[in-house]
Amino acid sequence: MRGELFDEIVSIKIQEDNQRAISLNQKSSFGNLEGDVLELSLIESFYLMENGRLNIYQNDQKLEESYIRDLIKKKAIYGKYIVYKDLKNRGYIIKTGFKYGSEFRVYERGKSPGEGHSDYLVKVIHEHYNIQALDFSSYVRVSHGVNKSLLLAVVDEEEDITYYKIEWTRP
Repeated sequence: MRGELFDEIVSIKIQEDNQRAISLNQKSSFGNLEGDVLELSLIESFYLMENGRLNIYQNDQKLEESYIRDLIKKKAIYGKYIVYKDLKNRGYIIKTGFKYGSEFRVYERGKSPGEGHSDYLVKVIHEHYNIQALDFSSYVRVSHGVNKSLLLAVVDEEEDITYYKIEWTRP
């Protein structure tokens, strides 16, 4: 498939003879379908590119994986990509968690956005990040308020991830 990079969005034009973009959205929950265009985030696009399912172009020039990787690192979202890739490879459906103040919403295997609510909110931090108690408390409060568990994904220097499931507890 061919996608065009514009800013931080990759757009795939849906053609009558190419239904793969629709399948990516409806069966695998990638991106947002806007009319005859599937819009993918940079993270989703890079995941598909690394897996040989998408070629990304800009001004009719095919971009290399290294270019997109460097772009993601430059935009300081590489840690988020590492977590996205890990969760996706484990079979989870992942959508943006922006409106909940987190990086991702995660659906349990076998569930999708149209069939119910997500189970987790994922907050991604680097192992050297100094988290403030009030910020941490707000992450937990929001996740509890929307009936989700909070997964704190800590990415280290070697790109290994440690997940912590955080839950609200009443004494």
